[in-house]
Amino acid sequence: MNRAKLNDSQIADALSALNASAKSPWTVVDGKLHKEFQFRDFSEAFGFMARAALVAEAMDHHPEWFNVYRLVRVDLATHDAGGITELDFALAGRMETVAG
Repeated sequence: MNRAKLNDSQIADALSALNASAKSPWTVVDGKLHKEFQFRDFSEAFGFMARAALVAEAMDHHPEWFNVYRLVRVDLATHDAGGITELDFALAGRMETVAG
């Protein structure tokens, strides 16, 4: 997976492709891919985080995230590249699948 920082045009194209199948859209906030997932309750939110953590670990790419009750806020960027990379979009897509 390419860890090179994407330019604005590449980000826009990848964001469009990612959002084509997402239940709610990902956006770019402060130079990071951003999304807030809503679940039925805390248990469902925490279950998502546990499953997503296993995926992230396998990819050796870890999200910045925050959880309170049924909300999970996710921000993705590749810190060593200084911005958003293909790896961030790959993890976002996997998180969409996990959230199902």
